This record gives sequence, C-alpha cells and structure tokens, in this order.
Amino acid sequence: MTSAGQSSALLLLLLDSRSPAGAHGHSGGMEAAVTAGFVTGVADVERFCRFRLRTSGQVAAAFAAVACQLWLAGSRPDRSGGAAPADPAPGGDAARWAELDAEFSARAPSAAARTASRQLGSGLRRLVRAMVPGADLALPWQRIQWPAPHHPLVLGAAVAIAGGDARLAGLAAALGTCTVPASAAVRLLGLDPYAVQAVLAGLSAEIDATGVAGARFAPADGEIPVFGELPALAGPALELLADVHARAEVRLFAS
Repeated sequence: MTSAGQSSALLLLLLDSRSPAGAHGHSGGMEAAVTAGFVTGVADVERFCRFRLRTSGQVAAAFAAVACQLWLAGSRPDRSGGAAPADPAPGGDAARWAELDAEFSARAPSAAARTASRQLGSGLRRLVRAMVPGADLALPWQRIQWPAPHHPLVLGAAVAIAGGDARLAGLAAALGTCTVPASAAVRLLGLDPYAVQAVLAGLSAEIDATGVAGARFAPADGEIPVFGELPALAGPALELLADVHARAEVRLFAS
C-alpha cells in the first residue's frame, strides 16, 4: 500500500509528457493537418486543439474515467446482483474490458487512428510494468488475447493503479488530447514554444471541464455505466486525414 505522497509522485511520473510511453512519436493528427495546410500558425493550433478537445477529447476522457472505475471496481458483483468470480483477477471481468474496447473502436472510424491508439496503449502499458513491477495491468487483455488495448483504457487503469480516481483519469485524457498535437506543432512549424504553451493555458478551463464531464460517466457509487451510452463524437476530416497520413511516404510522426 503506497502513501498519499508516493501515489502523487507516481501519478505525476506516469502522466509526465517526457515519460517513455511513446507519445512523442505521435502528433494527434497535427502532422496531417499541417501537411494539408489547415494549420499554419499559433492561432490555428488553438483552433485545432479546441476542436479535438470537443470531439475526440470528450470521448477519451469518458473512456479513461470509466476504465479507471472499472479497474477499481475489480470483481465486484455485477448489476444483476450476481456473485463475484471465485478466483478474481486484477482489473475485473475481461468481458467488460472487451466490451469497452469494442465501444471505443466503434467511435474511431479511421483504421489508422485505431492503430495509433493501440500503439500508444501498448507503450503506456509497458511503462506501467516498468514503474510498478507488481501491477498486473496486462492481465485483463491477456485473458481476451489482445496484443494491445486502446490508450484511454490503459490510461484509466494506470491512473487507478497509481492511486488516482476517475476524475483524474478523465482530466489526463483531456489534457493529452491537446498537449500531443500542440507539442508536435512546435516541431513541425518551428513555432514559439512559449506562445504554444500560452495557447494550452488558455484552454485549461475547457480541459478541466472536459475531464469533469468524462468523470460523470463513472459514478462514485462504483456502478459501471452502460458502455453504449458513452460519448460518440468525432471529426470526419481528422479521421480521413489520419488514413491519408498513414499512407504518406515521408512523415515525421507515426500518426
């Protein structure tokens, strides 16, 4: 059992953008948008991040929050009042994780975006194994024989393991929706990093609100919501650009 101070430090390390979880190799759609001429300066970065926050950001926040709650709930009885498994495994029922993963896939029409999400999930899962050797983060997905789950699911489980709650998981997902493309924009366009950071600061209230909204899908009483009722928002242009980017001969980022 870790102390509150230890848990806080572990959470910060897991959520640090400099952690080797693979996010530095992805642009969150920014490279495709820059290539297409949609983003050319700081003002465009702000519009891009706000759009992502209001679409895929809301989805990621809700799924991360619910994944956190699902991990914390573990092997509690289901809604019908059924008994918990005789030999409960860390993370709870694999069938629920399979359902949650499938619901997220249904909200990502782009095959390239789904692949990127699983790549990021795999990187974060590897980081958790390195940082918390005793964590059985891989077990729910091993039981359903998946090579890697989607990133928001791993993020929610990782926050739970590090002592966080659903609200923090939702906030972390919402923040990453903006910081990943913003950081990529600095590299792609040679923008002033201080100006880009100011953009993120200007979005902080909306990022907070998105995290809180996502956490509402993870009730405090421990009940797991109906996964089909989670947000289903997307930007068709970004989804199409993601597939175009995946076929580009020259690219700096994986997505």
